Amino acid sequence: MSSTATKSLKKIAVITMARNDDFFLTRWIEYYGKELGEENLYIYLDGEDQPIPANSGQVNVFHEKRVAEHVVKAEKRRLGFLSKVAKSLLESYDIVIGVDADEYLVVDPVTGKGLAAYLSEIKINPCVSGLGIDVGQDRNTEPILDRSKPFLGQRNYALLSSRYTKPSVISKPVNWGSGFHRVKGHNFTIDPNLYLFHFGSVDYDMILDRFKDKDRMATGRAGHIKKRARTIDIITNSEPKVDEKWLRLARTLQTFARPIWAWNKPTMLKWKLVVRIPEKFKGIV
Repeated sequence: MSSTATKSLKKIAVITMARNDDFFLTRWIEYYGKELGEENLYIYLDGEDQPIPANSGQVNVFHEKRVAEHVVKAEKRRLGFLSKVAKSLLESYDIVIGVDADEYLVVDPVTGKGLAAYLSEIKINPCVSGLGIDVGQDRNTEPILDRSKPFLGQRNYALLSSRYTKPSVISKPVNWGSGFHRVKGHNFTIDPNLYLFHFGSVDYDMILDRFKDKDRMATGRAGHIKKRARTIDIITNSEPKVDEKWLRLARTLQTFARPIWAWNKPTMLKWKLVVRIPEKFKGIV
């Protein structure tokens, strides 16, 4: 990369907060470290008992005191905390990305640009969303996940979910709603070349293991985990669309359709649209 191109890049940080998620955090570090530089990654571990990922390298890792509470209250507290973290980081960064450990913001490969270069070029005022791609396992055709290999070489289908079309990218201090699902007081802009890949439903056996996590069960997260299993059921029992036009259609629908009680959140109007993930994304994550 030339010095001129390097100078044109904006300074970008990415933040997350997680508990008992070492597998996804390891992948999160690999992906965002490659795209943005490890020194620009900020991980907040929910509990002083949490191990630091073995591949943390130059990543900024902090232990926060564990507060065991119901998922609804916990999410409000977590996103309130991360909103304050982002506000602080924006004093020294141009852009902050807020995502969960199983979420990966990807630029359409046809642009020929990496995440840093692309985000440095587009307008973000104050936030931008990627189209939500909820990757799941087709249990009829796809075996148990090989955890040593890329996700997108093993999983071929996804539910186009407005739940994961999140305003993850911000350029100004905002107050994120629970789960990064919205920015309070602001509309959302879905960028035509950004995709937020969610891998929480990537493997059925992995979901079953989460039911064995006493921390998650004690804080009322069983319903949240069941939603992930439902994604797998929908994908397994659907006839997927194979043309990329369905991605564009979903983006258009989510741009203009929204529930009257939450005008700043996109919706698919209960349409369970399952697509085959385009080959161009294979191996990226």
